[in-house]
Amino acid sequence: MNSKFYVTTPIYYVNDKPHIGHAYTTVLADVLASFHRSMGDDTYFLTGTDEHGQKVENAAAKNGISPQQHADETVVRFQELWKELGITNDDFIRTTEARHKEVVREVLQELYDKGEIYKDEYTGWYCVGCERYFTEKDLVEGKCPDCGREVSALQEPNYFFRMSKYQDWLIDYIKTHPGFIQPAFRANETLGFLKQPLVDLCISRPKARLSWGIELPFDSDYVCYVWFDALINYISAVGYRRNDAEFARRWPARCQLIGKDILNTHSVYWPTMLKAMGIEMPKTIFAHGWWLTGNTKMSKSLGNVVNPREMIGLVGVDAFRYFLMAEMTLGNDASFTKEALLRRYNSDLANDLGNLLSRVVKLTLRAGGVIPAPGESTGNEAEFNAAVESAVSGMRSCLENMKLDQGLAAVLNAVRAGNRYVEQCAPWAMAKNNDTAHLNTVLYTVAANLRKLGVLLAPVMPGKMAELQRVLGGENEVLTIGDLASGNFADPAGRTVLESEPLFPRIQIEEEKAAAPCAKPEKKSKEKAAPAPEAVELVTIDQFCKVKLKTAKVVAAEKLEGADKLLKLKIDIGEAEVRPLVAGVAKYYTPEEIMGKTIVVVSNLQPATIRGAESRGMLLAAKFGKELRLVTVDGDVPAGADIG
Repeated sequence: MNSKFYVTTPIYYVNDKPHIGHAYTTVLADVLASFHRSMGDDTYFLTGTDEHGQKVENAAAKNGISPQQHADETVVRFQELWKELGITNDDFIRTTEARHKEVVREVLQELYDKGEIYKDEYTGWYCVGCERYFTEKDLVEGKCPDCGREVSALQEPNYFFRMSKYQDWLIDYIKTHPGFIQPAFRANETLGFLKQPLVDLCISRPKARLSWGIELPFDSDYVCYVWFDALINYISAVGYRRNDAEFARRWPARCQLIGKDILNTHSVYWPTMLKAMGIEMPKTIFAHGWWLTGNTKMSKSLGNVVNPREMIGLVGVDAFRYFLMAEMTLGNDASFTKEALLRRYNSDLANDLGNLLSRVVKLTLRAGGVIPAPGESTGNEAEFNAAVESAVSGMRSCLENMKLDQGLAAVLNAVRAGNRYVEQCAPWAMAKNNDTAHLNTVLYTVAANLRKLGVLLAPVMPGKMAELQRVLGGENEVLTIGDLASGNFADPAGRTVLESEPLFPRIQIEEEKAAAPCAKPEKKSKEKAAPAPEAVELVTIDQFCKVKLKTAKVVAAEKLEGADKLLKLKIDIGEAEVRPLVAGVAKYYTPEEIMGKTIVVVSNLQPATIRGAESRGMLLAAKFGKELRLVTVDGDVPAGADIG
């Protein structure tokens, strides 16, 4: 490992709402930074936002505010989500900050003075959405090759960076530096792109058409192209042209993380810009894949974009971070489904890791509550200990090779080896038979190894692993991977374990329960005495208002195949929207009886898949005895009316 580690994310466009792709890249950078800090490396983690350009200017004008005000209001979306996700970035740069704009202007002036930037007439096609120029051959069926939008014909004078000058150099650099663009097949993609003649890069936009940008220092009628401006953030944030010592300490970046959709800007534009400036190349530009819904790319137009906050609400921050890191093989695409998230949560975290911790804590509490020194060997320790040591060494190797999912798999293999060890040793039987010597060995072995595995998982799940260490007697103790490597790892013997709630409570996935009306089951009682009043949990008006109730008209109904209690409905919820809904009312209503009814539904319920059928909402019903009646409204009310 290098003694210094500088990692960057791309800076995110403020007009976007943070989605799972943004969350993935940032969590990945955070996990890498946390691992390197834990190994004692001099680590720096940069993220931020890209705040100039046509889309920001247009959005601000639409809202009747200045572009700067628009950026100030929208940047908080990212800052708040990063805080919620536990992101530990050392800096958050905004391209509207003076520290960045001043450096960009100085770079532009220097390149202009050196003849690297020149003025010429531009004739071609322009995509407003991508804020990029394209030649005729670039277009796909006459549209933008990146986003598929319509393009506009343009002819105007502009300034150009002599990017074509560096084509041969860049090809040779990529071929002679196999770690520069990763994974390797992305380097091949870039080399394929470079088989065509590289054109010079237009780095200006006339103010007559776009005013929201960094003004060119040598021509006040123009602003800088947003990509040329944005890429410089990676060096302006760490002291370039301002603090030589800090810049020498941080640059070159060890790992620049990007999505595969911005590969060419980072593997062609960025290195040629650095070459012209006389700055060393970053060590690695790593392009990860996309999160898909099934086999489909997520997009706002398709309505299949995953909101990270909803997933955090479902499984918690640490479990969501774990899923992102464990589920995607770095460089490849991965498919996101809520079902996959819940399966991995229940399997890896609740059944395996949480269960192992719960076992050792309960057994230790029964034996006096203190982790004992080991007694006689049971003969079963070797496999578990070897799996843990393999996880320790494997995680370091996987980090070096950007195979984080494999490193986490090695840790979970060790956890499963721990559960097998407990099953083989049956410490509950040892306790019953007063076999203290062997019982002490089992309790010590599990506790000691769990503490090591907790250190390996801490960069991914910092909150839960701090809790694991606390429960095992490590209150306020900071343990690092460096400690594991050096052997300076405190002996857990003599520490007092603490009672605690399950680390990862299992999430029950009951299909019919998700579809059934909110009704309590009848309680049978042998006595006729009046039941004691149940405690009622009070909610605030703000909590209640989060539930969106609407009227809906049933426009189609049928029995759900293979489920006696379920009906599959289609409901008109207003504004020309028809939704699928699965309801557990088949015992009380036939499809014919429910057809045409105007019912009340929860319209903002998390979608679910029930017996293979999609359900987007829940109807309300009243249960009394063995009867059930749908909740409806008085009079003729249209579908989509708000209730509350």
